[in-house]
Amino acid sequence: MFGNYLIGLREGLEAGLVVCILVAYLVRTGRRDALRPVWAGIAIACTISLAFGAALEFGSQELTFEAQEMLGGSLSIIAVGLVTWMVFWMRRTARHLRKELHGKLDSALAMGTGALVATAFLAVGREGLETALFVWASVRASGEGSSSPLIGVLLGIGTAIVLSWLFYRGALRINLSKFFTWTGGMLVVVAAGVLAYGVHDLQEARFLDGLENRAFDITGTIPPDSWYGTLLKGVFNFQADPTVLQVTVWALYLIPTLALFLAPVGFRRSVRTTDQKAQKATDEKAGSTGGGARDDDGTGRDGERLRDGTR
Repeated sequence: MFGNYLIGLREGLEAGLVVCILVAYLVRTGRRDALRPVWAGIAIACTISLAFGAALEFGSQELTFEAQEMLGGSLSIIAVGLVTWMVFWMRRTARHLRKELHGKLDSALAMGTGALVATAFLAVGREGLETALFVWASVRASGEGSSSPLIGVLLGIGTAIVLSWLFYRGALRINLSKFFTWTGGMLVVVAAGVLAYGVHDLQEARFLDGLENRAFDITGTIPPDSWYGTLLKGVFNFQADPTVLQVTVWALYLIPTLALFLAPVGFRRSVRTTDQKAQKATDEKAGSTGGGARDDDGTGRDGERLRDGTR
């Protein structure tokens, strides 16, 4: 339940902050007349996101077991990819999100009502569709036949709405960069469990082999129906008898992704600088060994342009 609460909180707060920034900017600039199309775009985005989630839930029930597992596994992997991209993008742009949205809103105001609706729809709709897909995949992974995952998501979204309102009213201030870093790290852990469950779905659909090849089986130690087994499954999507392929995919995703996400910004910059220096040395070596007299004209200038590009 906690993992699904975290999804609802994180995704809901991202969408809520976008709405707060758009509304506050229009109010401060005296453009209250533009609030109606903005709210219309937000409403359309929420409606489409809910319809998308409903289509995933009820549409998949009409499929055969193998088709359900194939669909569930494929969409789980897609959801993990989207969430991974989202958490990295938000950590990189959290400090500049307000400026970016203000620029888009200024352009939309100049273009008219339709552009305002589209701007609000695109800003919120992306978050809504990602949330619907990842929530559906996570609910499947952490509690089929149980209402607790959905309750967790709704509680998370409700908390996000309250926090967003407090942000708008100026009653709450937190370091959003740190908030999105730590919640993003926890989401990566949740996503690793969803990915492993998606692989298990594909194995049950007979798309991938190795369903009978278990990495370990500790169901006797951690019964799935025990309170601690349920807690582990709800928070980390833990499975007491995973296949070798599930464990392999889980480790190959979680370890490098979490290490890169939590790495200090200076570390990533130093890696890029090292890569740039290596590229520059390669360009200089290529320029000195090829072309003889041509290095004095065309090749020399080409090498200089390449070095400029790496910088």
